[in-house]
Amino acid sequence: MQEKFISKAKLSKKAQKELAKAKRGDWGLVKPVTKIKPSGKDYNRKKFKEAARSYDYGRVAS
Repeated sequence: MQEKFISKAKLSKKAQKELAKAKRGDWGLVKPVTKIKPSGKDYNRKKFKEAARSYDYGRVAS
């Protein structure tokens, strides 16, 4: 037998939440975060620190 239709307005708050949750979809593999490629012109302190750490300073490897 078919369930009797009850409008959302007449449902309890808890039942409304359950109904909304059931209808709501899932993002799946999509990440809802905006991704921005950093500009090459911007000053990047981290980049310079990494370059300084990796520099050999003319040491002779033994």
